Amino acid sequence: MKIAFLFLAVIICTGCSNHPKPVDVKISLTDNNRSLKIAGFDKAIIADIGRDTASEAWKSLLPVYKMPADTDMKDYQNVQPGKYAVQDSLVIFTPDTTFKKGQVYFLRYLRHDEGTSAWQYIRGKKKLRSLSYKDLVFSY
Repeated sequence: MKIAFLFLAVIICTGCSNHPKPVDVKISLTDNNRSLKIAGFDKAIIADIGRDTASEAWKSLLPVYKMPADTDMKDYQNVQPGKYAVQDSLVIFTPDTTFKKGQVYFLRYLRHDEGTSAWQYIRGKKKLRSLSYKDLVFSY
């Protein structure tokens, strides 16, 4: 009986982890290179976020930028304006002005999946602006 209870407790607590599943974000151009397809997210999470149609929310989660000639300045670029749409488990970004041939762009994915929880900020182990990120570079 005690072993069955312990086994049940382990199964239940496994689902209680504060660490989200790792996300492997992949990008590719679509629609004759007019849009950027962003994949790798859980369908339920994308559907939940997709209910928020405010473009500002998507800009903060998956911003797209033009790569400057001096790559040391890429942290100071303005976000590429455009529209985000949800299709199944994909996010599609279509810029207001079409992607230019030969221009390099990047999507900055803020890595919320690296085990950072609110408690790490509260305890002072992480600073709010210390989120790690992954830049996914693409060009047309």
